[in-house]
Amino acid sequence: MRDSSSDKISYCVSINDEDVFEAMKSINGYLDITPEDFKEVYLAAYKHAIGRVTKSVAVKEVMTVGVVFATVDMPLTEVADRLSENAISGLPVVDDRGRPVGVISEKDFLSRMGVEHALTFMSVVALCLRGRGCDAMQIKELTAKDIMATPAVCLSENAPIHEAVSLFVSKKINRIPALSSEGKLSGIITRGDIFRSPLFQINV
Repeated sequence: MRDSSSDKISYCVSINDEDVFEAMKSINGYLDITPEDFKEVYLAAYKHAIGRVTKSVAVKEVMTVGVVFATVDMPLTEVADRLSENAISGLPVVDDRGRPVGVISEKDFLSRMGVEHALTFMSVVALCLRGRGCDAMQIKELTAKDIMATPAVCLSENAPIHEAVSLFVSKKINRIPALSSEGKLSGIITRGDIFRSPLFQINV
């Protein structure tokens, strides 16, 4: 059972004097305080506040716990079942000590089935019908370690979430396993976990 981060956190980012000061410094020219000017200051201050908070909020406060994962020797049929049953597009793969060693996503399945550039489910069906790919039977006997992306890109659960954002961009990935102090899988953080959180909701 997954524990959604949206059920766990209730941050409301407050703007302090430093945020307003930094926002005002970032705006060129003289400020005549009209509603539009105030809105501009508010947005700039809010962005500064988010930058400040993302450096102080730890991954463990946003991540999903109770992670759905696979073991290295798990048959791909079981891995596929786990992805399907939990309506997720990827999961971490752990060794016998509970340490993440790789990640498997839908893309890894598709690439092994010869459908590397499929964008939708129906594009996969179309390729199968044409006999141009989707050779699932060839990978039926494989295990998680045979198709997982490795090494797994991981973060400490105590790392600030801005490090996760940086990795999402630089590594072009969508999920990062989080590690306990013992180096074991303790959670997973996704792009959605961060951007669905109240930390990134700006209302004017």
